[in-house]
Amino acid sequence: QVQLVESGGGLVQPGGSLRLSCTVSTVTFRINTMAWYRQAPGKQRELVAEITSSGSRNYAEFAKGRFTISRDNANDTVHLQMNSLKPEDTAVYYCKADWSLYNSYVSWGQGTQVTVSS
Repeated sequence: QVQLVESGGGLVQPGGSLRLSCTVSTVTFRINTMAWYRQAPGKQRELVAEITSSGSRNYAEFAKGRFTISRDNANDTVHLQMNSLKPEDTAVYYCKADWSLYNSYVSWGQGTQVTVSS
């Protein structure tokens, strides 16, 4: 019943920027935390950044100073602004939403490919 739709991925040169967006379907529920994860081929999925309902932000070390997560509650959208991109940032980026009704649930987006290469 809950869908996360991601967009903004693509090919970018090293040092370039990219902005990812994730929109949650309009279903009545409480979104507790929204986050971005990434997974490179052959590697485990890792947290990139997250933002809570109170506005607290947490970043992975590799993202600090380069990436910015923001949330648009009115549009149920979370963004990830990525600057100074490096080839090591190449991965599939996934949006995750922790939400609740009476129980707690987790929903994932389909993922969007980010490739940093010349």
